Amino acid sequence: MAAMTCLVQLILSLVNFPFFLHAVETDYASAELPNTWRNNDFISRGSVDFVDGSTIRSILLNTSNPANFPAFGCGFYGRKTTNSFYFAVFAVEATSDSTIIESGSPQILWIANRDNPVKDNATLEFTGDGNLVLTDADGMFIWSSNTSDRSVNYMNITGNGTLMLVEFNGLELFSTTVWSSLDYPINTWLPGQTIEEGQRLIASVSASNWTPGQFFLSFANDNLYAFIQSSPPQVYLQVFNEGAESKQFRTGRLELEYTRQTIAARFTSETEKFQFLRLDTDGHLRVYQWDRANASEVADILTDNRGICAYPTVCGKYGICSNGQCSCPVGNNGDTSYFQQLNSSAGCRQATPLSCQSTHLHSFIELPNVSYFSFVAAISDTDIESCKHACLENCSCKAAFFHYNSNNLSGNCSLPSQIFSLMSTSPVLDRYNSTSFIKVQRSTLVPASPASPSPSPPLARKKSIRIELIIGPLVAALIFTFNLIGASVHILRKRGSIEEEGRRKTEDDWEKSLNLATNLPTRFNYEDLRSATENFNKRIGGGGFGSVFEGTLGDGTKIAVKRLDRLGQGRKEFLAEVKTIGSIHHVNLVRLIGFCIGNSNRILVYEHMNNGSLDKWIFHKNPATTLKWEIRKNIILDIAKGLAYLHEDCRMRIAHLDVKPENILLDGSFNAKLSDFGLARPIDRSQSHVITQMRGTRGYLAPEWLSRRITEKVDVYSFGVVILEIVCGRRNLDFSQPDEDDYLLLPVLKQKAEQNQLFDMADNCIEGIQQNAEEVVKMIRIAIWCLQSDYNKRPSMSMVLKVLEGLLTMEPISDYSFLTSTLVEAPAEVVMVPSSPQPASILSGPR
Repeated sequence: MAAMTCLVQLILSLVNFPFFLHAVETDYASAELPNTWRNNDFISRGSVDFVDGSTIRSILLNTSNPANFPAFGCGFYGRKTTNSFYFAVFAVEATSDSTIIESGSPQILWIANRDNPVKDNATLEFTGDGNLVLTDADGMFIWSSNTSDRSVNYMNITGNGTLMLVEFNGLELFSTTVWSSLDYPINTWLPGQTIEEGQRLIASVSASNWTPGQFFLSFANDNLYAFIQSSPPQVYLQVFNEGAESKQFRTGRLELEYTRQTIAARFTSETEKFQFLRLDTDGHLRVYQWDRANASEVADILTDNRGICAYPTVCGKYGICSNGQCSCPVGNNGDTSYFQQLNSSAGCRQATPLSCQSTHLHSFIELPNVSYFSFVAAISDTDIESCKHACLENCSCKAAFFHYNSNNLSGNCSLPSQIFSLMSTSPVLDRYNSTSFIKVQRSTLVPASPASPSPSPPLARKKSIRIELIIGPLVAALIFTFNLIGASVHILRKRGSIEEEGRRKTEDDWEKSLNLATNLPTRFNYEDLRSATENFNKRIGGGGFGSVFEGTLGDGTKIAVKRLDRLGQGRKEFLAEVKTIGSIHHVNLVRLIGFCIGNSNRILVYEHMNNGSLDKWIFHKNPATTLKWEIRKNIILDIAKGLAYLHEDCRMRIAHLDVKPENILLDGSFNAKLSDFGLARPIDRSQSHVITQMRGTRGYLAPEWLSRRITEKVDVYSFGVVILEIVCGRRNLDFSQPDEDDYLLLPVLKQKAEQNQLFDMADNCIEGIQQNAEEVVKMIRIAIWCLQSDYNKRPSMSMVLKVLEGLLTMEPISDYSFLTSTLVEAPAEVVMVPSSPQPASILSGPR
């Protein structure tokens, strides 16, 4: 067996190492299954402490490289002082007998668990079925290669810094790569590695924190761009010039590669020394070259003639970068009261934060020859005043950037919702003129102008005034008054007639709309429903558009009857609900039995749900109504099934648009069903999105609602919020929390996720929660998966359902920056469904 292992190592190094002419047999470049390594100082290959404070406990090490290359290895990397370790691929200086030299700093090329560090005594297991599995010291699952039963029998570290899991056939002396670390890029780009469409190269938060940060490289529109994470992500640099398929730099090049299925970019090194690219924490894509136990920078390949000012965080938020120097926006006449400088690089803070409740106090600071790194034209061929007005009308807009040639009466307007660093521009260099208008808020209302002084009293008039001069005007005034009253009565009568005619027309339109619809449920007589509900006597709930009453039909069927409170409220919602839920049927959707229309009555008749709405069972700390973990898990599964049916199994995709605990009803066996389709919107399968007015409930709204361009993925986001509320036992938006920082649940989740303490989020009062810790953490991770600010990265509900059922493995999330404290707020003109907790008496019926 030992001889076979040596032969395997030699063949694998020859096959996978591009500079194979220099390859020699190494001590431990490969390992066979099964095998286990524990993260402590007693690991078989020893522990090495470097001068920079880091520690490496190697598992594999390849020292077959020439002198101008490092040794490549994999193992546990981290810091003992923080007890945080990662399973990583690294480059180090080593002797020919595989002794790692402690001077210098190890260069980390790849990490498996960059957002989930492990502790001392964590375990890496190469299982008998070919899977590589990382578990923490407490046994919690952290990461795996997902290669079970794929014929893997060896793991190998190659001479170019790649970790591979391979199938080696000893009889025919060939190997097949099953899994490679090159296919899962982090922040480092190796020679020969490609970044494909759909992949991201993501910078770390800092040099010591490997959690995914805010910068990333990704393909869009057949080019590779550098983005900063925001909602939506903002482009700050383009890698390839327009029409070019390669980018040359001093020691290498990047090239575009096309296939029928995808597009990719490949890094090629043109030097004999080992080098690599790294997307650094400041957003720069730099080239590093190995030189005797250290890596030094040799190129900054994206920085163009605009220099460092083109980078989003160079001067912090709202900071203006000019020739590498930072300053804050200044108002008219040198007014510095609107912004405060934090320090030379942390940016500028608004003295009075913008508030959507105080839009009447919003104004602009005008900054000539200042622009923004990301200019996306929201309005083309417009004038400067229209650009400013559009920003004032949109509360999410933080600035208006106007680009024009020679005439500012015609140009393009950009309206970003998040501001990073600004930059000075030069019309000669940038070939356009630019003016920026930064939205600010006045701290107080501008005092009103003083009233004009009253005219001096007239001189005393003569007391003798002729009586005719008094009576004449008085009579004229009386005649005018009577005529005015008569005209007003006539107008009011005519208006009433017009309104009555309009009401009759609306009634007719309703009837026509319903008559054209097919597959509608039963149409009830109003008197029958009044009898069934005992004259609408037992009110059991209420929602945004009506009250809900309990009733019993003549055959004994219990029903929930929703009656619109006012004729003018919820007409569109009524029609939407009848047409939508009346034509579809699913075990996890509340069944619409029928409806009633006529004589100003708008009534919906539903099946009765004995256990009412979900909010009663998860937010009230009453032991008698606290659901066990198993029930909660099944409720989440039921909701997923209902949404998956709406999104993918109906003739048209149906977006519910108001997924929340109040709209999830429970039957006598605690089976969950979605209800309240008043806000639902059908989406044709040929449409990539629809544009619609913002609707829903505060605390459950996806970020894309701000653009009003939505897909069914807004439901996926709301579903993620609901999962968190079910697991955590509190609302996402909860003003009853004692600490103001805890009002929103998502920032707390972000902190716990970054600290790898997700189980701390769970409600300890839930029976069975401790015994199912692994399931609970998995459920929270599914919620995070659904809560990504970029809707393209959110899963479909069918994918969520497969993960919940154990049929699919979820890809780990590498960036938690989208879990922010920013709450999606509706513009003032949009009426939202209330998000405050309903009274405890509201227990059942459609909402």
